[in-house]
Amino acid sequence: MFEDLKGKSVLVTGAATGIGKATSKLFASLGAKVAVATAHNVTAGEAVAEEIRKEGGEAFFVQCDVSNEESVKKCINSVVEKFGSLDIAFNNAGVGADGVRIPFTSMTDTTEELWDKVVNTNMKGTFFCLKHEIIQMKDQGKGGAIVNTASIGGLKMAPDFGAYGPSKAGVIALTQQASNENAKHGIRVNVVCPGPTTGTELMKNNLQTNPEEEKMLKEHVIPMGKLGTAEIVADAVVFLCSDMAGHTTGQSFSVDGGMHCM
Repeated sequence: MFEDLKGKSVLVTGAATGIGKATSKLFASLGAKVAVATAHNVTAGEAVAEEIRKEGGEAFFVQCDVSNEESVKKCINSVVEKFGSLDIAFNNAGVGADGVRIPFTSMTDTTEELWDKVVNTNMKGTFFCLKHEIIQMKDQGKGGAIVNTASIGGLKMAPDFGAYGPSKAGVIALTQQASNENAKHGIRVNVVCPGPTTGTELMKNNLQTNPEEEKMLKEHVIPMGKLGTAEIVADAVVFLCSDMAGHTTGQSFSVDGGMHCM
């Protein structure tokens, strides 16, 4: 299974921790060559690449601020220079309200500064990545697979996520736009929409802010009665990038324990 991923060149943004880290390691374990990218958590990003190499995989670290178009272009150029091509991309970098780094605010209480911080990373960052990944893949002429990270918050708006929810809804719209325009080039673009997920900085900070939240989520919010894990989301991403999903594009793939059905 997933034999088609061997030797493929993969870029993962937001790869220093959580879902990005788990996905980078899974791709590498399946024989893919992985570029581990992050903007600020350089030490952790380098550690992920080193961990993959120690386990016999092929990986390197590249610093990339997805909210800066030149940084994205340089990142993709680095991947192509190192691996010879860009076959797969997982645009996972994002920020969201956690009560620690970013406050919970209603739309009317969201400042311009906070709006820009969230939207510039989540939506504009995804746009820049899609734009230049697709340009590279079209130039290569052999198709490709791209997965973006949105959220259950992009499918269902919630109070006090005044910037996060709309930004993630924008990621879903960008996915549909990119898939529509590029299916004829053999480039598939899908999006995963995780629910509350352990192993992520966002969930860790949320639980630190509100220790009772996990109990509430399990008992009243998530139909399956449990939180997801970074590894479960990674499984979904790898599936969508593989030939097993070779006729799938433009899809919003929920990994949320049934929350989107509520």
